[in-house]
Amino acid sequence: MGVTNLRHEARERRKTRVRKNVVGTAERPRLCVFKSNKHMYAQVIDDDRGTTLAAASTLSPEIRAAVAELNKTDAAKKVGQLVAQRALAHDVKKVVFDRNGFIYKGRICAIADAAREAGLEF
Repeated sequence: MGVTNLRHEARERRKTRVRKNVVGTAERPRLCVFKSNKHMYAQVIDDDRGTTLAAASTLSPEIRAAVAELNKTDAAKKVGQLVAQRALAHDVKKVVFDRNGFIYKGRICAIADAAREAGLEF
């Protein structure tokens, strides 16, 4: 078994542990984040209806060109700002943060901080 499999399995265990308590509702949807080696993804999800209300990533056309010159943490900040703008456009002001099993530091923290600064409440 390789190190990557162990790391992935540990994240999946953390993810299930967090998701037992973190549920998005219509009043307070879930802001779920995912990071890959190159990109960041964030989406606001209403788990009651099973729909995504807003989404953003480093591949979004609005920020893709600007993100190309930035480092990964600054790119994550741009994604946090964009997902917050899109959520506020759908009248979503309060969300519950789902770190998706990732440790709350670095890029995950950058998305959360940028979303808070843009107007979302956690």
